[in-house]
Amino acid sequence: MLAAPRLQQAAERARIGGGHVASIGRGRAAAARLSDTPPVSIQNGYGSLRRIYVRPPGTEDAAAWEAYGWHDRPDADGAAREHAALRRILSATGADVVEGATPVPGDPDAVYAYDPTLPTDHGLILLRPGKEGRRGEPAALATDLTAAGLPILATLEEPATAEGGDMFFLDEATLLVGVGYRTNTPAVERLREILGPRGVDVMAFDLPHFHGPSECLHLMSFISPLDADLVVGYLPMMPTRLVQLLRERGITVVEVPEQEFPTMGPNVLALGPREALALEGNPVTAERMRAAGVTVTMYAGEEISRKGDGGPTCLTRPLDRG
Repeated sequence: MLAAPRLQQAAERARIGGGHVASIGRGRAAAARLSDTPPVSIQNGYGSLRRIYVRPPGTEDAAAWEAYGWHDRPDADGAAREHAALRRILSATGADVVEGATPVPGDPDAVYAYDPTLPTDHGLILLRPGKEGRRGEPAALATDLTAAGLPILATLEEPATAEGGDMFFLDEATLLVGVGYRTNTPAVERLREILGPRGVDVMAFDLPHFHGPSECLHLMSFISPLDADLVVGYLPMMPTRLVQLLRERGITVVEVPEQEFPTMGPNVLALGPREALALEGNPVTAERMRAAGVTVTMYAGEEISRKGDGGPTCLTRPLDRG
C-alpha cells in the first residue's frame, strides 16, 4: 500500500487546495520559447499526480469484446467494482480524478483512456488510433477534456496513425515514440512539427513484429517510467537504441522476468517519483521495484485489465504532474 506520509500529505494538499510547484528543467526552459505560461505540467511520466483522467467501463460495450480482441467477455459488475477501486486508489494520492462521460458506443477499448490523446504542457494532441475501431475515441475525449478546461493543441490526421501507448515523455524535452502496427512514421513526422518548435525532441524506435498486427504491442507494453533515473522494463523486447539511450542518460532498468511479461509486469503507472501502481499477479517485478526503493500499490484487474490486455497506464491518462 501507499506509504502513510504520502497519503497524509496528499490529503493535506487537497484540504488546503495546494499543489506542487513544478521545477524548471532544461526541457521546460526550451519549451518556454512558445509559451511563458503552460497550462499544465505533464511532460514527464513520473511526477506526482495532480490530475488524471479515467473512463469507467460501459456495460453495453462489453458485447463487442470478441471483435476488439479481448480474451473473454468482461463481467459488467466485476469490471465496475474493479474500476471503482482503481479510482479510489487514485483519489487517495490527492489527485483530481476526472471521469469521462462522453460515450463511444460499442467500443470496450474506450476504457483504456491513455491511447486517444497526448497531453503536453501546451495542450492536448488528439491522436488517430491505428486500430480502426477506436477512431471515435479522440473526439469523445476531446469533449470530456475541453469541458475540464484543457485546450486542444493539434489533431493528427490521415495518413498519420498513433496511439498513446506508443509514446511517453522520458523528460520535459524528450518524447519517446514506438513505430509499429499502431503508430506510423507520418505520425512521428507530424509530432516533430508540433513539438519541435516547443523544445521537445521526438525520438522514434522501431517496435518488434512479435505476434503481428492482430495483437497490440505498444512501446509501453515493455517499459514504464518510475522516476527521472528509473524505469521498469522487459529488456528482451526493447529496441537496442532505446537500451543504449537509457544507459547514456544514466537511467536504471528494473528488469521484468520473462514469466511476468505476458501478465503486464512492465505496465506500471507512476503515482509519483518511485511510487507505483501495478497489476496484481506480478510478484517478482513488484519485489524488484521495492528493492529499487519504489513504493508499490497493487490493484485487482481481472476484468478491466487481464481480459483486455490493458494495465494501469492504459486505464488512465495523467493530465498534470508536479
